[in-house]
Amino acid sequence: MRVKVTEKEVMDPLAETAVEKIKISGIPEKINKITYLDNTKPNADIILSTVQENLNIEYIKAIKPAGAAAKDIQINEAKKGDVVILALGDCGSCTTWVILDAIRLEKEGTPTICICTHKFTDYAYSLAKAQGTEDLRIVEIEHPIAGLEEDIVKAKTEKIIPEIKKLLKI
Repeated sequence: MRVKVTEKEVMDPLAETAVEKIKISGIPEKINKITYLDNTKPNADIILSTVQENLNIEYIKAIKPAGAAAKDIQINEAKKGDVVILALGDCGSCTTWVILDAIRLEKEGTPTICICTHKFTDYAYSLAKAQGTEDLRIVEIEHPIAGLEEDIVKAKTEKIIPEIKKLLKI
């Protein structure tokens, strides 16, 4: 089978808006608990558990479905931590909801760090900016994540630990 590939210019669906700016919550000086919000994407749990093992701070695990908004009960569970680390944005819909869930938490005063693959971070930043949160903390992990062996996912995660520690000031 032959496929003809043609480059085309497409419009960005995230138009410039006059949205109200949302102040990003500051990372507390002392972090007692971190919530790891897993959106159930393949290997998101490995990323979050690897981060947790490297930070060695008391933690809460919260789970939400991929490709959908977190429910109130899931947001309330996530807010029990001093900081929420959300994963994983590695496609269009899951990146959208990682960012929108983080913005919701930020609006409620809980600081966040989002983990998205490098193929989707430009989109993540554009969405955050369009929603008034251009300073949202987004950490870029190498794409792909789904379908990989655990040791490969852990190795990719190890590369982002220094950036997460820097954001957390630890």
